[in-house]
Amino acid sequence: MMTVIVLSGPIGAGKSSLTSLLAEHLGTQAFYEGVDNNPILPLYYKDMAHYTFLLNTYLLNHRLAQINQAIRDHNSVSDRSIYEDALFFKMNVDSGIADPTEFKIYDSLLENMMEQAPGNPSKKPDLLIYIHVSLDTMLHRIQKRGRIFEQLSTDPGLKDYYARLLSYYEPWYEKYNASPKMMIDGDKYDFVADEEARKEVISTIDQKLTDLGNLN
Repeated sequence: MMTVIVLSGPIGAGKSSLTSLLAEHLGTQAFYEGVDNNPILPLYYKDMAHYTFLLNTYLLNHRLAQINQAIRDHNSVSDRSIYEDALFFKMNVDSGIADPTEFKIYDSLLENMMEQAPGNPSKKPDLLIYIHVSLDTMLHRIQKRGRIFEQLSTDPGLKDYYARLLSYYEPWYEKYNASPKMMIDGDKYDFVADEEARKEVISTIDQKLTDLGNLN
């Protein structure tokens, strides 16, 4: 049985950590966003208006390649959903940072790429897991992992950007209907540092997969 799981949530939510834990627990392939190897991301943080379209197009291509590989491998866990990239783009449009026409082109491209075609396997995941965190937790984890271009010490204005991003995630998750979904409370369960929290989160996900018929 093929089981494709994708993680979602804001920057610093713990998506990559939970991806590693889940992939090891389920004995399956893990796919990562590859932030440290992304040549566009540092440029984006310096000039969001100029690089939003390029960044999202780059990510779309990267994630589609991962989805195609996941389909071939039959089982996988990915640390980022292809659907939530549009959230960042839309937020920048609403803030006057990104161009609305570029967003329409990107959104149409995403829709066409994800459209099911006769004879081709579905690109939709079997389960989306959303990690909800507060702004304080988000900022703490961003600081802890230490990527220079993400730090408030590099750009204090990023705090407003992060807070605005969080406000977009809740409505996005509520409207998401491409697959079954579940939410993990990343404030309550520090699955990175706390062994008991880790066991409880894994157990909850196992139960969800069992209910969906994706885990024996």
